[in-house]
Amino acid sequence: MASKQLENLVATRQLDVEPGTDEEVQNLLGSGSRRLLDAENTTLALESRFDLAYNAAHALALAALRHHGFRSSNRYVVFQVLPHTLGIPNEQWRVLDSAHRKRNRAEYDGDFDVDEALVAAVIRVARALEAAVTALPPLG
Repeated sequence: MASKQLENLVATRQLDVEPGTDEEVQNLLGSGSRRLLDAENTTLALESRFDLAYNAAHALALAALRHHGFRSSNRYVVFQVLPHTLGIPNEQWRVLDSAHRKRNRAEYDGDFDVDEALVAAVIRVARALEAAVTALPPLG
């Protein structure tokens, strides 16, 4: 059953109701897991590792949202609802909030301001998301 907070986001048009499928959730989980492995490869450039970790976290957060039967076209909302889709603590979702802001500055302003500590933190949070998504019961 969807939480009241998720239903409120539907009412404000930040989320759409759209049933997910097991195949979709598993595909997103696989994508996130593969990207996480690559993000941990320290021979890659820091910028690449950040992109991989951020996009892994996004795929995993989206898998959780789709499992609950919602979709959003806004990347930020996918992270924002993690306390309601996976029970992720606020301090973990704040890491993704910081990463999202830095990703936007890099993408839109060319201001790449990411360090090893942030990449490691995003990887840690993404690993927690991966475990939580893996533990979700099958749909249907």
